[in-house]
Amino acid sequence: MVMPKVTVATATAERVAVDVEVAHLRDLDADGLRRRWETIYGGKAPTHLPRHLLFRLLAYRLQAEALGDLDSQSQRILDRSGAPENASKRAEENRRGGNSLRSGTVLGREWNGQMHRVAVLAGGFAWNGATYPSLSKIAFAITGTRWNGPRFFGLRDKSGPAGARP
Repeated sequence: MVMPKVTVATATAERVAVDVEVAHLRDLDADGLRRRWETIYGGKAPTHLPRHLLFRLLAYRLQAEALGDLDSQSQRILDRSGAPENASKRAEENRRGGNSLRSGTVLGREWNGQMHRVAVLAGGFAWNGATYPSLSKIAFAITGTRWNGPRFFGLRDKSGPAGARP
């Protein structure tokens, strides 16, 4: 098999200079990074920032100044993404709201050694040749007990005490 030719562009002098400067930052301790912060940003570094974040922020700033910052579309995406400290809350909200199933999706669940498959329809769910209005109705038909349908088919986390129904 013949491998295609790949051309690799040589690093520009500007890129090499940035790489050297970033490498120099790696050798600095936290106090050295704080002094470098003052020369780059023109003020004192926030006292709560640990060394690894000081390094990353300084390296980013050096690269952005030499090679160009993010384009406007990328900046808008990051601005809309919200504060990092709320990321887990947004992820949980997206997970909860993300259970809208598309028509044609097939859900599967094994119960008492038998595999049950349910097709998602535009107006309900199909199982065993019949149409049902909800997954809970199908879960009841399969087990003979009341279940939260999305939980039964694995669309929601199991909550409650250990040893709860599978």
